[in-house]
Amino acid sequence: MRFREFFTACSKGDQMAGFWLLYRLQNRSEHKLTRDFWTFLLNRSARRHGGYVGPGAAIAGEPVLPHGLHGVYISRFAVIGTGCRIYQNVTIGEVNGRAPVIGDDCLIGAGAVLVGNIRIGNHVKIGAGAVIRQDLPDGCTAVAQPPRILERETADDENDKSGLAGNKSERPGP
Repeated sequence: MRFREFFTACSKGDQMAGFWLLYRLQNRSEHKLTRDFWTFLLNRSARRHGGYVGPGAAIAGEPVLPHGLHGVYISRFAVIGTGCRIYQNVTIGEVNGRAPVIGDDCLIGAGAVLVGNIRIGNHVKIGAGAVIRQDLPDGCTAVAQPPRILERETADDENDKSGLAGNKSERPGP
């Protein structure tokens, strides 16, 4: 594959592995001129679809972005664990230079906003459109604004897969 085709595929989100390669090269560059070159290519690639990944964001592995960088904003102070799945139009933003720390194997739904000095536990699911401004424990599901925690996986839940724990209807009966 020629460089132009590779770069175009990265820009469209078809080749996210190439984007993450450019990102890692940028973060490892020791010389300013080389870092500026990688930053130029990354910014051009990311801005094509309105996305942004801040230089210096600590991202373990390669997060799964099913829709590419479409509207995804990741602060330069963010920390993201391995195996995270991030859908379109997600904002992982900072407040006063402090950004979220996201655990491993998290799912962040479309349009979710995570801001401030918060910790998102491992195996957390965040629903579409949720605005998260507080810590979330491991294995929970958070939806709406302010976030409601629907369920929390425990060791007992793994042994008993017959239904969802803690997901009872909140409607009063007739």
